[in-house]
Amino acid sequence: MQEIKPIRVFLEVAAQQSFAAAARSLRMTPASVTRVIARLEQDLGHQLLVRTTRQVSLTSAGALVAARYRPVVEAFDSVRDELAREIQPHRGRLSISAPMSFGLRLLPRLLSSFKLAYPNIELSVMLTDRLVDIVAEECDLAIRLSEPPRDKSTIWRKICEVPRHAVAASSFFQRYGRPHSPDELEPDVCLSYGSGGELETWRFQKEGLKRAVRAGSGIHSNNGDFLYSMVKAELGIAVLPDFIVAEGLRSGEVEAVLPGWSIESLWLSLYYPPYEAFPPLVATFTDFFEAFLVDVDGFEF
Repeated sequence: MQEIKPIRVFLEVAAQQSFAAAARSLRMTPASVTRVIARLEQDLGHQLLVRTTRQVSLTSAGALVAARYRPVVEAFDSVRDELAREIQPHRGRLSISAPMSFGLRLLPRLLSSFKLAYPNIELSVMLTDRLVDIVAEECDLAIRLSEPPRDKSTIWRKICEVPRHAVAASSFFQRYGRPHSPDELEPDVCLSYGSGGELETWRFQKEGLKRAVRAGSGIHSNNGDFLYSMVKAELGIAVLPDFIVAEGLRSGEVEAVLPGWSIESLWLSLYYPPYEAFPPLVATFTDFFEAFLVDVDGFEF
């Protein structure tokens, strides 16, 4: 809309503190930017910007205009994008968060197929093992590997369960001995996974028996691949999902610790902001993600 263009130009100059930088960002000439700002100041009857040799700053009137109009422009853009997605559900931009190890193994193949099917959907992918605040960080959806969720303020969609094993390097047992029950696990050799300061708790089960083991603080990391490297370096035992350790178990590079005991599986979930109804792009990716996993051979990515 032509009526909103001068405000966009003004807000970009204010953000960049430079006419030249704003012109580059907006793909306009500096002279055009100067004319637009001059006309806006004339229409409003106030000087909005102070120009110096080094930078551009807002006047008090300019600060007021920026504060009032910025949320209006953002709201306008949000409505426009929402309407565009409704009209063209296979066109737009999708922001996705995923855990690091899982994302590196799965997403290149998945997103390659997804882009072939939906070439007009732009993807922004953030890999982090931290549980993001999906509302504050403006993600459309997140892929999570976690224990069953307790957050009731967002929407969780369980896709499947992901098995885990406690593993150690084969030579580790020669140095520390082989435990026969969870009660024999020493916390000092239990490597802890977590994105915060709290240590990990491993929950074992066997024929109705249940045992909980608190991992130690000697090595604590938020990345499963890093912990797996520490395991292979004989630095301890870690509980890791099968898609990280399956190859090592087959080759004998690592061995399962307490093979007669099972460990609580993780949930592979998609979770979302508290939508009243899924936006079309989110629904499209959700359906594709679930269908893609049906064709994946287990979780050995």
